[in-house]
Amino acid sequence: MKRVKEALSNLIVPMISISFGFLAGAIIMLLSGNNPVTGYVALLQGVFGEIYYFGETLRMMTPLIFSGIAVAFAFRTGLLNIGVEGQLIVGWLASVAVGSMFDLPMILHLPLALLVGAVAGAVWGFIPGILKARLHVHEVIVTIMMNYVALHVSNYIIRTYMLASGQRSDYVSETASLSSEFLRGMTDFSRLHWGFFLAIAACFVMWFFLWKTTKGYELRSAGYNQHASSYAGMNVKTNIVMSMMISGAFAGLGGAMEGLGTYNYVQILQGFTNLGFDGIAVALLGGSTSIGIFLAAFLFGGLKIGSSNMQATAGVAPELVEIVIALIIFFVASSYFIRWYLNRRQSKKEGK
Repeated sequence: MKRVKEALSNLIVPMISISFGFLAGAIIMLLSGNNPVTGYVALLQGVFGEIYYFGETLRMMTPLIFSGIAVAFAFRTGLLNIGVEGQLIVGWLASVAVGSMFDLPMILHLPLALLVGAVAGAVWGFIPGILKARLHVHEVIVTIMMNYVALHVSNYIIRTYMLASGQRSDYVSETASLSSEFLRGMTDFSRLHWGFFLAIAACFVMWFFLWKTTKGYELRSAGYNQHASSYAGMNVKTNIVMSMMISGAFAGLGGAMEGLGTYNYVQILQGFTNLGFDGIAVALLGGSTSIGIFLAAFLFGGLKIGSSNMQATAGVAPELVEIVIALIIFFVASSYFIRWYLNRRQSKKEGK
C-alpha cells in the first residue's frame, strides 16, 4: 500500500507542476496580448500536426534522455553532476573524430565511435570524481568549471586539427553514422535517427544496473550513507569515481547522438548547447526514474520543437516556452520542499 501511495505521489506531483507551469504561461500570454488557447493549440500542432514535427520531437528527445539519465544516475548515487554539458561536448567531439578520421566496416566503426564518445564523457567525469573521492572537493564546483574547459578545449581542437569547411569538421563516414533513410522517409525527412532506440535502451540499462545488480546496489548505498557502506566493506571512494564516470559516459553518448545522428559533424560552438543543462530539468521532472526521464524528455522535446510553430502561427515569442519550462522546474522544486516539510511534520508527530 505504501509503495502504491509513493507511485501515485510521484505521478501526481509532476503532473500538477506541469499544469501550473502551463497555467502560468497562459497568464503571461494574456498579459503580453496573446491568446493562450491559440498559442497552446499551435504548440500541439507543432508537435503532432505533421509527422515531420513528431519525428523532430523524437530526435530532440534523444540527447535529452541521455543527459537526463546522466544527471539522474549521479543523483541516485548521492552525487550532483552539473557537468553533463561539458561531458556531452567532449563525447560529441570524440565520436565525430573517430567517425570522420577512420575507414572501417560499419560493424566495427559505429560501435567504436559510440564507445569513444562514452569513454570521453567518462574521462571528463573521472576528474571531478577522483577529486571528490580523494580530496573531498565538492563535485558541483568542479563539474561547473569543467563545462567551460570542455567548451574551449573542444573549440581549440576543432579549429586546429579538424576544421574542414566554414566552422565545422568533415562529415562522419556512412559506416559511423546513425542516420537512417528509413526513419527519415517514415517521418517526412525529419532528422530522426537510430539513436532514439539507443536512448530507449539506455533507460532500461540505467534501471537494470541500479536496481537489479549488486554493483548498482553498492553505488546507491554509498550515495545514501557513506559511513554505513564503508562499515559494510564497500569501497566508497572507488564507488564515487565509478558513479561519476558512468554518469559521464551516458552524457558522452548524448553528445555522440548529436555528432553521429543529428548533424554528422562537429562545429565550433559559440556557446553551450544547453542539452546538458536541460538534462537537469529532465531528471528533476522525471523523478530520476527511467520512465519519468523518457516522458519528461518527450515533454521538453515537444516544447522546444513546437515553440517555432507558436511563433509562426500564433505570434507567440519562442522565449515563452523557456519561461514555461522554468516555471515547471520551479513548481517541481517547490513540490519537493513541500513533501520534505510534510514528512518532517509527520516524523515529529510519530516521535511524540
